[in-house]
Amino acid sequence: MLEQLVEFFQSWFANTNLGSPLFQIDSSWFQGDPLRLIILIVIAIAAFLALAIIWGTRAPRREILAGKENLIGKIAIVKTVLKPKGIVLIQDELWTAILEAGRAVPGDEVTITKVDHLSVSVTKSKENHIN
Repeated sequence: MLEQLVEFFQSWFANTNLGSPLFQIDSSWFQGDPLRLIILIVIAIAAFLALAIIWGTRAPRREILAGKENLIGKIAIVKTVLKPKGIVLIQDELWTAILEAGRAVPGDEVTITKVDHLSVSVTKSKENHIN
């Protein structure tokens, strides 16, 4: 059986541009202890499954790094007067913001409460309520 497989590959490589001695198949490659090969395959599959399970169970617990869920609760700096609509700076990006109550001037800090498409709803930060 192995000799037939070797002959097949040798004839296939001989009929292609890969027929150089570099690509010749030696039948001794297929001789050896089949139990050793089975053990190596089982170990490789077990290692792959262990990594997949470990990474799969850790993924839901990781912090969200991108997306609108990440913006909620962050602090933004007001760039134009919010009365109630204006522009804020969030993580070096300018966003359209709608202040839920009151008025905010440039330089004030506001907290993001909701993200709706390309605009955010904000409230004045607690530090600004004291002033």
